[in-house]
Amino acid sequence: MIIGIIFGFILQRGRFCMNSAFRDIILLKEYKLFKGVMLILGTSMIGFSIMILSGVLTANPKPFTIVGSILGGFIFGIGMVLAAGCASGTTYRVGEGMIGSLVALITLAVGVVLTSLFIKPAMAGILFPVPKKGSLTIAGEFTPIVMLIIGIVVIAIFTFKELLPSLKEKKSANESILDFSNIGNKMFKTPYPWWVAGLAIGVLNTVAWIVSAYIAQRNYPMGITKGWGDLLLFVPSWDLFLVIGIVVGAFIAAVISKEFKIRVPKDAMTLVKQAIGGFLMGFGAVLAAGCNVGNFLSGIPMGSVGSLVVGICIILGCWVMTYILFMRNED
Repeated sequence: MIIGIIFGFILQRGRFCMNSAFRDIILLKEYKLFKGVMLILGTSMIGFSIMILSGVLTANPKPFTIVGSILGGFIFGIGMVLAAGCASGTTYRVGEGMIGSLVALITLAVGVVLTSLFIKPAMAGILFPVPKKGSLTIAGEFTPIVMLIIGIVVIAIFTFKELLPSLKEKKSANESILDFSNIGNKMFKTPYPWWVAGLAIGVLNTVAWIVSAYIAQRNYPMGITKGWGDLLLFVPSWDLFLVIGIVVGAFIAAVISKEFKIRVPKDAMTLVKQAIGGFLMGFGAVLAAGCNVGNFLSGIPMGSVGSLVVGICIILGCWVMTYILFMRNED
């Protein structure tokens, strides 16, 4: 619950949503949130790899099923565009008072439960005839070392391309490089820059895995969709309390910043699209063994081939639906 509250607070203050991060690349030619995603991955790769190599944690990468990973990821990407938010973005926006996101969250939970209990077993012979590949990683036993190197490279690129130029600009303008004035206002009321949210979530992700492994005996970091399915089934779990915490944290952040407001879409068709999108996210997440958070934030930093394939397919699904909804008529 505490991890979830902190996560929800950061998500709300950083306006952080992977749907926006991926969609904006082709729709607005905007890369800030995508760079934030890369920063989360880089930070998590370093944290995860150090924990694994030191023996504090045991790697637990997601499995790879060829059809399930590809189809599930692609459908999830389509769903999050229709829902106007990824699993984490939809969850934190409920804490802000967005009714459309609440509708998407309800249908997401329904999609998770129905797919887990009925749809996936019924489609097993069609979707999963290829033998399961197991927890396939990009470099076998050397994966933690490879991920550590990749993480260091990502952080180095961020430092030289983003951080140092920004510090030089402040120095040239005789501005304070480390400005701690109004620190309370900056922490609780001012929107977080993409890099602050990225670093904070990356560090929290590592802490979440440690807490999950040693307190919850779960041995996997953060995820979203399973938690909402567990709520619908009245199953107490790490995932359930995490997602409840995200809503609470986002609500606290929205109230403090005076951004909480009950908002209902004016167009009923918007609610219909969000409902369909939520269900598709739930359906896709079950096939893909996780949502954007479970695969991007937790699976890829462990070097999971399955999570990497799911992540690529989520982006492709997002781009296809973004083109259909927002760009097709411009051609």
